[in-house]
Amino acid sequence: MLFNELNLVDPILEVLKKKGYLEATAIQEQAIPYILEGRDLIGSSQTGTGKTAAFALPILNKLALDGKNKDLKALILAPTRELAIQIEEDIHTYGNLTKVTSTIIYGGVSPIKQIHKLKTGPNIIVATPGRLLDLISKGYLNLELIDQLVIDEADRMLDMGMIHEVRKIISKLPEKRQTMLFSATMPDEIKNLVSDSLIDPVDVSISPTSSTVDKVKQKIYLVDKGDKVALLQHLLKKEKISSAIIFARTKFRANDINELLQEYGYTSDVIHGERSQSARQRTIRDLKKGNIKFLVATDLASRGLDIDDLSHVINYDLTSIPETYVHRIGRTARAGSEGIALSFCDSEEKRFLRVIQKTIGKKIDVEKDHPYHLRDAKPTFADLESSREERQKKKYDIKGTSTGRKKTSRRGKKGPSRKPKTFKKGV
Repeated sequence: MLFNELNLVDPILEVLKKKGYLEATAIQEQAIPYILEGRDLIGSSQTGTGKTAAFALPILNKLALDGKNKDLKALILAPTRELAIQIEEDIHTYGNLTKVTSTIIYGGVSPIKQIHKLKTGPNIIVATPGRLLDLISKGYLNLELIDQLVIDEADRMLDMGMIHEVRKIISKLPEKRQTMLFSATMPDEIKNLVSDSLIDPVDVSISPTSSTVDKVKQKIYLVDKGDKVALLQHLLKKEKISSAIIFARTKFRANDINELLQEYGYTSDVIHGERSQSARQRTIRDLKKGNIKFLVATDLASRGLDIDDLSHVINYDLTSIPETYVHRIGRTARAGSEGIALSFCDSEEKRFLRVIQKTIGKKIDVEKDHPYHLRDAKPTFADLESSREERQKKKYDIKGTSTGRKKTSRRGKKGPSRKPKTFKKGV
């Protein structure tokens, strides 16, 4: 379906046309009409399919039709600063030709600029729950006029211990409102939140959230842990990589990889939890502008990054969480483009690979055409377990008699003497 068939106002359609977005994705095609009707909605779709636009466009559309005012009408909650920033940037882009205003609120930085923005009267606030509650408690804003609420990545908020803050925020909202909740999974706590906060919601589920974007070409490289650096250097020379995010398990590993890339002569930078918010945003801008070629990151950046034309994702360390793998590789192949995900897997990570493949419902091709292919890996527990029956059969000959050696005593064939010791008197 084309965007101009979705009853959006002309200023929004003009921006979409300039951006080259003519046809709505599946989640947008199904969700936008329901949101325009004012229905509560539960949404889920795989990463990279335009979920943000699915709720941002109809919210902007409603506010544009209401005309210019300084009332706060829409609130969007996100679990992380990175995702909140990305959502607000998209809202600013899509609403550029309208009179709708927006601002962002998140922790980890001074609240002074955020308080100043609130005084200008934004129509939309994108916020992380903790900082939002802090500013409410200090009297800098109230939510009494909110009539549209979006809870994005609700399951991740649950994982991060934010669900009670979300409930507290909801208690401060008008009962009469439209609520949209997006969640990759639906644990019991999220189901309870849905039943308490949404009224007769429509369920828009496009595809299994554990499935990966079809246009991402995935490859696995079996490699010894000690050869990962050499393999990375080999691939950077061999593969045509215009830009990439390289995921590492820890901040220390991320720092080491970044230093190595710079020693190799590549432009790169790193983001993780110990870098300041301003430094992380500067690094993301540099990648978007092409000032750096590689971004090395921990899973802090696995969600919320939307970078056009990112050609590759490289999993230097394979994650143990299948959903995290999906979100990592979803940083490429955004908005219908194609992308490549290359994952390194050592002996210890084979068990992670097996769970990932089971979750996404497909076997990832193993690339053997490289000088560091792992041929003599020690068997994992799963490898041993899978061949248990075969090993059991080898213990018996064809007649069913044991082929193993007969058990003997540790002290010889005759075994230890069981006769009690006696002692002679007078000795």
